Amino acid sequence: MSAAVLGGATVIWFLFEVVEYNFLPLVSHVLIGTLAAVFLWSKATTFIKKSPPDIPQVQISEELAANTVKVLRTDINQALGLLREIALGHDLMKFLGVIVALWILSEIGSLCDFLTLIYAAALMLHTVPILYHKYQDKVDHFAGKAHVELCKQYAVLDAKVLSKIPRGPVRAEKQE
Repeated sequence: MSAAVLGGATVIWFLFEVVEYNFLPLVSHVLIGTLAAVFLWSKATTFIKKSPPDIPQVQISEELAANTVKVLRTDINQALGLLREIALGHDLMKFLGVIVALWILSEIGSLCDFLTLIYAAALMLHTVPILYHKYQDKVDHFAGKAHVELCKQYAVLDAKVLSKIPRGPVRAEKQE
């Protein structure tokens, strides 16, 4: 299954990026080809005295649509809550992490287009877990070293810059 997804993603990327095929014409041509093949197959069965193809009626149930919307709503609300928490200044590390991630995303976005980015993400989603499982000890050791170094750099940043930022007085909470 994974190879099929990876192969399909590669074909789509090749069509859109190398051949410069557009999405809407691709969908239209695939639907035209499929409809024409099924139509001709249905008509041919009458000439050769066979039963026409059994094509089931496909519908999305109301329950499936409602569950999908509920899941999306929950994820969107969690993301909005996280963004609100960051915007209110509750966690400096999350704020800096989001800023760095968005900056990196903008830099990557300026180097390639959206489809190439999606293809690279699909490629990584199918290869990185396998490589991590194979080289887990080496990756964990390197990640530990990187974490220690980042903690040192953050301590320097905190001592030289962040601790010098003036902060307003902290309000005492009312006690009843």
